[in-house]
Amino acid sequence: MNLETPTTHSVDATSNAGEARARRALAPPWRAALGSEELARLLEVRNLRALGSVAFNWALVLAAMALVAAWPNPLSVLLALFVIGARQLGFAVLMHEAAHRSLLTGNRANDLVGQWLCAYPIWSDTIPYREYHLRHHAHTGGAGDPDLGLIRPFPITRASLKRKVLRDLSGRTGIKFARAAFHRSVARFGTETGRRATLGALFTNLTLLALLTVLGAPELYLLWAGAWFTTYTLVTRIRAIAEHALTPDAEDALNNTRTVPARWWERLLICPHHVNYHLEHHLLMTAPHYHLPKLHALLARRGVLDGACIARGGYLGVLRLAASKPAA
Repeated sequence: MNLETPTTHSVDATSNAGEARARRALAPPWRAALGSEELARLLEVRNLRALGSVAFNWALVLAAMALVAAWPNPLSVLLALFVIGARQLGFAVLMHEAAHRSLLTGNRANDLVGQWLCAYPIWSDTIPYREYHLRHHAHTGGAGDPDLGLIRPFPITRASLKRKVLRDLSGRTGIKFARAAFHRSVARFGTETGRRATLGALFTNLTLLALLTVLGAPELYLLWAGAWFTTYTLVTRIRAIAEHALTPDAEDALNNTRTVPARWWERLLICPHHVNYHLEHHLLMTAPHYHLPKLHALLARRGVLDGACIARGGYLGVLRLAASKPAA
């Protein structure tokens, strides 16, 4: 039975209105540029669209392998390594979306697809990444940001950047990452989640190898492993530099993260699944990747992005900025 009197309702209504006003007062200024219906559409998770992104990644990986199988030569191998490395970053992007629980509706489906079709094949794990990454969002550019080590060294000299690129493409960075992944697996193997991640990575990679063996080309798995050790580490580095290195103001949400308008070849080889709209992702972190271009367009049209950290010169421009320190 509801024993509340009309007076109580009136008080509650006044209190709720006051709380709503307080929430609006605390909302960031850019939020006022979006209507509630627009916001709802931007946050809508579309399962078929997300599964299409996962399938598109795998289709490109297999197409790159098929290219090498049909025309085995150094040029096709080089192209395949770059395409597959970018798709491995694409899987990392979709794993990142699963970490935000915005890949699929329903936590179980979200985590299953995020783990088995995205994270495990690239020797990663959504569960510990989720905790780590949410700290990055909570403390972007500040002392509590766990990604500070990726952006603090910049700017560097052009020679230093060339050395980093050569380490990536020669596999030296990948070997370093592999050792770190191995030690993490050993350290966490005593836990249920650690065992599941290690076995999941082994199972998914062995499944890929088995599929290629059935197709009569097990050697094509070397493209997958080779890309992980080389081009994947390179595009991961470029992504990290572009997103937060040398951003103007760690205290300003419009200037502690960078968006990079991308050309078609950059979307293919450097920034899959609209990961270049990183400023927009930080503003609305549970907006699925396929809504980020729309969010960018709305905010730009309404003047919100005037003065924001937008790299008009593309990724090459960002790398020039990162390597702008004069040589000694």
